[in-house]
Amino acid sequence: MAEKQDFDAAAFVDQLSAMTDEELFALMQKLEGESEDIPSEDRDSSDVFLRIAMVETAIEDRFPGQLLAPYKDWQQRRIDI
Repeated sequence: MAEKQDFDAAAFVDQLSAMTDEELFALMQKLEGESEDIPSEDRDSSDVFLRIAMVETAIEDRFPGQLLAPYKDWQQRRIDI
């Protein structure tokens, strides 16, 4: 996949650090949606799962000791709206 070859992890980390919590959570939701559409045989060649892991790390760094609870809370609030 050409997309994977073009993926710049360092630039992506920089983008994540500049995002608000809302933007970070929205990106995670978008990536989770994208991951559901990837056939199992293409998962190794997709960078979506790498991006998800990097966003998870960014969330955990912002909210130490809470794992992904802030993201899950955000999702729940969006459902309740």
